Amino acid sequence: MPTRYAHINIIAHDWRKLCEFYEQVFDCKPYSSERNHHGKHIDELTRMQGVRVQGRHLSVPGHGENGPTIEIFTFSDNGEDSPRPLNRPGFAHIAFEVDDIEEKRNQIKHFGGDDYGNLVTIDISGAGKLSLIYMTDPESNIVELQKWHN
Repeated sequence: MPTRYAHINIIAHDWRKLCEFYEQVFDCKPYSSERNHHGKHIDELTRMQGVRVQGRHLSVPGHGENGPTIEIFTFSDNGEDSPRPLNRPGFAHIAFEVDDIEEKRNQIKHFGGDDYGNLVTIDISGAGKLSLIYMTDPESNIVELQKWHN
């Protein structure tokens, strides 16, 4: 089997609330079953003793039923004081291409997100014009909204 992109993982303080945000704002859909991992195999995988990992995968729009997912988990120990990044909340950003940036921006704010940066439009040589803005989800992770112009 050739290499295939599978998922991105977001560690959340409240996985259910963050899943609801991505379902409501970006039309992500619950994928497979809820996860409740614990035991020796999780201890060995994470190099953490007695940890419990709960959450689920969400399919992302535009990629069909076997496309990549967003995996949103909460650890019983969210690693606030841990030097290992495995279970610490956060990532750089996740991007969604949208038809109407302002409409999606308002929806993000309605569901508990907020502005992070300002809307900009840049001309990318050889690619075209791109409008984009950074926002935050309800747990302050960065979400990029982007729209390519013809």
